[in-house]
Amino acid sequence: MNTVLETLRSTQDLRMADLFAILQIPSISSHPQHADDMKACADAFAKLLQRAGMTATMVHTTPGHPIVTGSWLHAPGRPTLLIYGHYDVQPVDPLELWESAPFSPCIHHERIFARGAADDKGQILMHIHAVEAILKTHGCLPLNVIFLIEGEEEISSPNLPPFLIAEKTRLQADLAIVSDTSMWAEGIPAITASLRGLVALEVKVTGPDRDLHSGSFGGAVANPVEILARMLATLKDDQGSIAIPEFYADVQNPSLSRRQDVANIPFDETAYCRAIGIQSSWGEAGFSILERIWLRPTIEINGMWGGYSGPGVKTVLPAQAFAKLSMRLVCNQTPEATAALVANHLRMVAPPGVTVEINKLPGGGLPWHLSLDLPAVGAARQALADSFGIQPVIIGEGASIPIVADFERILSLKTLLVGFCLPDAKPHSPNENLHLPSFHTGTESLVRMMYYLGYS
Repeated sequence: MNTVLETLRSTQDLRMADLFAILQIPSISSHPQHADDMKACADAFAKLLQRAGMTATMVHTTPGHPIVTGSWLHAPGRPTLLIYGHYDVQPVDPLELWESAPFSPCIHHERIFARGAADDKGQILMHIHAVEAILKTHGCLPLNVIFLIEGEEEISSPNLPPFLIAEKTRLQADLAIVSDTSMWAEGIPAITASLRGLVALEVKVTGPDRDLHSGSFGGAVANPVEILARMLATLKDDQGSIAIPEFYADVQNPSLSRRQDVANIPFDETAYCRAIGIQSSWGEAGFSILERIWLRPTIEINGMWGGYSGPGVKTVLPAQAFAKLSMRLVCNQTPEATAALVANHLRMVAPPGVTVEINKLPGGGLPWHLSLDLPAVGAARQALADSFGIQPVIIGEGASIPIVADFERILSLKTLLVGFCLPDAKPHSPNENLHLPSFHTGTESLVRMMYYLGYS
């Protein structure tokens, strides 16, 4: 293994050239005009897998963007690791907030700035480089590997679950690993042990059949914007708890040991608030900020609109009002049941005089958690500690990575979530970046991880 690490360090210039090359491809999956760029990026990753030594590499067509697979399955009796990543990226708007062109990578203060640097091109490239270093040094791997790199993660992976079902036999593995999360801080690696699920609703409240004069009708007709505001105000109480009856019925309170683990993580609440421009936090009473984000469900109003919002005055009583809601879920909650519970509550609290229409929005996913007793967790802990010189912290993630639940549901696979971008990497935002020391040390940790997983 030490010889492999020496190989890795001696090829840093080549690995940086790979990083620059893939970050220059504007692989924005949500924009139809970038279809050719998506194909070019898929082909680029296929070539990287071939160069790394994958003996079976393929670019698969789908109804959307291509999926790339590559495998090396020549370690009989050893476990098989499924390595997942995505090559598509978010749009770059607002362009004027970028300090450098989003697809012209540049290095500043030990970080490379470009769209996709952290999410997720840079991180999946680390796995490719780790495998390549082992194969170039020894000609064989300590375990079998299958790469699965898709191009639609940023648009909710519509074609990936059908692909998993169709290719279930060829994707059989013992464990999956995903690097699409972050470290806790510079120099402090992390293993993500839980993800919240997601479901979203759009609410439409209709009153009169047209906008009315607020002088002639105000006080006599239910105002849909006001009614919607009153309906939404019933979702939470003044202490931040969700006030919908039975909402917490399936929610399992975090164990005392997990709460203690979270409490032991170094976290500066004042710095957290300052970083996002608020004076203090607010949320469910009795739980810390990290517990609220990682271990507790929430309902958020993502947007609300209706009536007149232009310049000056237009004294109307609006005919309609709208809102979008998202619910983040924890284990034992399901998107379907939660959506129905919230929708039924909103219909119940709506007064006579308006009609309410509620639709579940596309996307979403199940919550997920990882058992820390899994032997692979021990291997990952040791690899990260040996590389970074400090034990990793066990964190959660308030957002969703639906593919993790799909791996468990379709392929019966447990997943290790080990990310290497820093918390201020700004994925989805202008000036997305990847910390290069973490990129290099993280790649070394992946080499160690493959050995520890292969020989555990």
